Amino acid sequence: MITSEQVKKDYLDYLDSKQISWIATGKIQIDLARAVEILAEQFNVERMAIVGGGHIDGSFLDADLTDEISLLIGPGVDGRQGMPAVFDGRPQNRKPMPLKLQSAQTFKDGAIWLRYLVK
Repeated sequence: MITSEQVKKDYLDYLDSKQISWIATGKIQIDLARAVEILAEQFNVERMAIVGGGHIDGSFLDADLTDEISLLIGPGVDGRQGMPAVFDGRPQNRKPMPLKLQSAQTFKDGAIWLRYLVK
């Protein structure tokens, strides 16, 4: 669990009681770069997948902590109002992130798995 330093002690005690590891970093909001450093230094994490919503994915991308993007596109479209995007929440003044296609794989059901390197 990664949280900012504003987290309540009761919540950290709860996580401890469930034997859930946690990192509290960043005064107002989570310091993702420092969290990744702690994961590497204290938990020996060398590679990780960010499997979150658009805001989490966008935050890691915006912090330059994403080196690869893996997208599995299914044979269907969901354009309902209010549905989150794959990457969301990046500041308006940021430019689009250039990508380089690493691989593309198709499946019998029409799905496509795309893997991109972040330039």
